Amino acid sequence: MAVAVPQHVEIGIDLPHDLPRLALPEGLDRRLHALLDKQDLGEDLTADERAEAEGLVTLSELLDLLRLRASRAAGG
Repeated sequence: MAVAVPQHVEIGIDLPHDLPRLALPEGLDRRLHALLDKQDLGEDLTADERAEAEGLVTLSELLDLLRLRASRAAGG
């Protein structure tokens, strides 16, 4: 018997009224830029550093998307 799997999941969250807060905290943002700067200088990232940078980029992009959608939902 086949089980239907939903294509997407909707999750409702309360967003802060201060939309700029939907961003990486300063320390994480600095770490991401340090890793990207290291890579831009031609230095090889370790596997852990590469995974860390990829995770931070993914998180940053998710927060940007949430901020955009919240802004649109608020009419701005």
